[in-house]
Amino acid sequence: MSEKLFEPVTLGKLALGNRVVMAPMSRNRATADGLATDLMATYYGQRAGAGLIITEGVQPSVTGQGFGNSPGLHTQEQAASWKPVTEAVHARGGLIVAQLMHCGRIGHPSLYPSGHQSVAPSAIAAAGQAYGPQGPLDYPEPRALTVEEIAEVVKEHADSAELAIEAGFDGVEIHAGNGFLLHQFLAENTNQRTDQYGGSIENRIRFAIEVIEAVSERIGADRVGVRISPSNPYNDIVEGDTRAIYEALVAALPPVAFLHILEGGNRDHIEALRAQWTGTIVLCPHPENGVPVNGEIAEAALEAGVACAVAFGSSFVANPDLPERIRTGAALAEADQSKFYGGDHTGYTDYPTLDGTAA
Repeated sequence: MSEKLFEPVTLGKLALGNRVVMAPMSRNRATADGLATDLMATYYGQRAGAGLIITEGVQPSVTGQGFGNSPGLHTQEQAASWKPVTEAVHARGGLIVAQLMHCGRIGHPSLYPSGHQSVAPSAIAAAGQAYGPQGPLDYPEPRALTVEEIAEVVKEHADSAELAIEAGFDGVEIHAGNGFLLHQFLAENTNQRTDQYGGSIENRIRFAIEVIEAVSERIGADRVGVRISPSNPYNDIVEGDTRAIYEALVAALPPVAFLHILEGGNRDHIEALRAQWTGTIVLCPHPENGVPVNGEIAEAALEAGVACAVAFGSSFVANPDLPERIRTGAALAEADQSKFYGGDHTGYTDYPTLDGTAA
């Protein structure tokens, strides 16, 4: 049994009963117009034994969408659709925050209403393909945001956070990693601006800090988390001086509830940020030899002092009762990766609990 993993911990305003966090994972089961569904309420409710659930990425605006059937939080209708989800989690004693994820250039016009384009810090297309209603399509060259539009995107994040609270979420996590919009502003290869949002590291972190501050002012910093992914080259990202970027970013953060770090394989970076950041860190450890995070890996991170809580990704897909399985030392089921994205209940809500019944 992992002992420290089952001690309570406080993340800002959130009092977690254990340190097992469900990591955000896109599952693409929302409606075409970004509404959460009853199936999603079942899925998240099944996993309410986590100390905290962080939802899949939720777009805060129309052009924030990067994938087909991903959920949104930029209309009242979308906010209302999330209420059964938050109620299902709370009914089982859990906590849940919405991850606000603007995909920036990792999107495609086929996902948006007519006339909209993908936006980014600079007009530089990403390598790879978007997956939408028309199947895989090459990422197009995005349109560079104007300074005025940047201010609007900042406001969109704050508005989305407010809708999240209205929908019953316990807080939000701002996604500043994985090659999406905030990360695109941080990185050298995606940000070629010559104004106050580009060039120096101080300028490149400006947009992310403005978003985090705006959201914190709107709903309270003690209900806000920030996710970063240092050294992770997701979605065609080349950061440049990674250590300098994140030292500057973390130094400028308001006192948010938690910093969520996706480990990129360099534990030295994590240790440096742990020494710098006096608040709470949720760590998503780097998989060792392709092995998903398990209780042993999580306990080691807690004992090493590099994390206050640990995020589990794919292990939660096939194990809705993951905390109980870890606590009792039970074997973990393996997920069917072919059912990760889109579809019906198969490979989504039909994984059984330890006693063999539906969760």
